[in-house]
Amino acid sequence: MVPGAAPTEQDLVGFPEYPAELPRTVLRQQDELDRRTGRPTVTRFAGRLTPVSQPGRATFLELFFDLVFVFALTRISARSFEDLALEPGGASGWTPVTGGLKTLLLLLALWALWQNTAWATSRYDPYHGGVQLIVMIALVCSMVMGVAIPQAITASGLAFAVAYVVAQVARPLILLAYDTPERALKARTAITFTASGVLWIIGALLPVNPRVILWTSALGLEYVSGRYGYPVPGLGRSTVSRWDISSEHLAERYQQFFLIALGETVLVAGFSYSGGTYPPSQTVAFALALATSILLWRIYVQRAGQILGEAVARARQPAGIGRSAADTHLVMVVGLTATAVGYELAIQHPLYHPEPAWIVMILGGPVVFLLGRARFEYEVFHRVSAPRWISALLLAAAVPLAVHLPPVYSQMLVLVVLGVVALTDSLRARNKAPEPAAPPF
Repeated sequence: MVPGAAPTEQDLVGFPEYPAELPRTVLRQQDELDRRTGRPTVTRFAGRLTPVSQPGRATFLELFFDLVFVFALTRISARSFEDLALEPGGASGWTPVTGGLKTLLLLLALWALWQNTAWATSRYDPYHGGVQLIVMIALVCSMVMGVAIPQAITASGLAFAVAYVVAQVARPLILLAYDTPERALKARTAITFTASGVLWIIGALLPVNPRVILWTSALGLEYVSGRYGYPVPGLGRSTVSRWDISSEHLAERYQQFFLIALGETVLVAGFSYSGGTYPPSQTVAFALALATSILLWRIYVQRAGQILGEAVARARQPAGIGRSAADTHLVMVVGLTATAVGYELAIQHPLYHPEPAWIVMILGGPVVFLLGRARFEYEVFHRVSAPRWISALLLAAAVPLAVHLPPVYSQMLVLVVLGVVALTDSLRARNKAPEPAAPPF
């Protein structure tokens, strides 16, 4: 290695990779190498996996993992559409509300698996063999869950539950196999997901109503436990705000998942339109759907969506804002999923007299998105611009009128309202310096 020159990876081979044993100059050179290659600055050696200290880009394996969720989200939308296309009050006692809540339960399970995997790759080296094994297991299990989603509440519940539990339990167990910091946290996480896993498996063996109750309880246990640092009697709990994360990596993962959900809306619109005979009314509904997705993208990325990593890095509690941003993106993804279902309903039945549940999807999806986007703005800038919540209120107030009009008119209203939001965002930022992040905590 040439003195004073940044090392190549080959130059670093042979060094004992424990921080206390590496000369400081070599550590600085390794930092520089990792910054140039986009890989996170970590110490890598057999049996040890330490938290990242520099941000890194998402790996190709993580992007591959995300592709599975494109499929899974299309299954969520398809299930919702089939529920809403049924006549209410059949032999199963189906209603739009109960069908929607069951589908939401499955979506929350998918999100929980993706989010926990993203946090693992943002806390530890995503190029490490153990972390990549975690991602591969999550990838396979997510695919199984996606295949099982259409009948997960009935016939294929066991496959869905087993895949979910395997992915959630395998992650902390694999991390425990390495000499990682906070080993007690990994043990408590493994215990928590094992306990909730019992509820998932038992629920999969029961009829529909008890199954939904047990699965909801299991998911609630996991979410509440995660909020409080996975407390376990005798093993204590962790302070989430003190967890080490790579801010840029985690922010990028949230942005990528949002784009996955947004891309799913385009796929749903395209599939719905391509399966028809292209009458003018369906063509208009398809064009409105595509234009709406473009506006949703524009509203998300307008400044806040671009600098989430900066906000996390500047926050006094990076892990705290990372956790908050996870909830916010979940809200926006729920809104996008409902919007995708609304697209399909409007494209298939553009001039029909709508069911109330159809209008809830067509107008309610953008409302939920706008509410999530308003919270996102608060997390990044410590403020909320008026057009977001005013637009959400306007769309919600239009529901009683929209139930008497064909779905395509509701689509037009959504397009106009979102267009106004996007325009005001652009005018506010015009001829001004880019606004810096100012997180509230």
